[in-house]
Amino acid sequence: MDRSAAQLQLIPAPAGGAVDAADEAVDLLLDSGRAPGDILVLTTADQHPWAAHELSFGEAAYWAQHDAGDDVFFARTVNAGRCASRSVVVVAVNGDLDDSAARALSDMRERAGELLVACGDPQKINSALGAGV
Repeated sequence: MDRSAAQLQLIPAPAGGAVDAADEAVDLLLDSGRAPGDILVLTTADQHPWAAHELSFGEAAYWAQHDAGDDVFFARTVNAGRCASRSVVVVAVNGDLDDSAARALSDMRERAGELLVACGDPQKINSALGAGV
């Protein structure tokens, strides 16, 4: 494993509770003084409700918020390649970890500056990352 890989924090949660667990992790990060613009939240299946709401105003406005980089940003792992690296990446494994989602999770471990928080089934996450956590 690359020494520059971010620290991994695993939060066990069922797929149906992964988004709630991710939201709680974000709240804790913000409460501990982390800047909102340092945090990217990704979901492996359905969009986070915030992202779904913001996308209702159009993709241009949605991605403009990402580019501004001054607030927590929410996206799906399928769009992870379009997202800029941030210090903290929170991934909600809210569905099956198919090959592309598993690759995105592994890539985020490299792209997160300091911390990758993975919320979901520990066995699936460990398998996707190829390491016991």
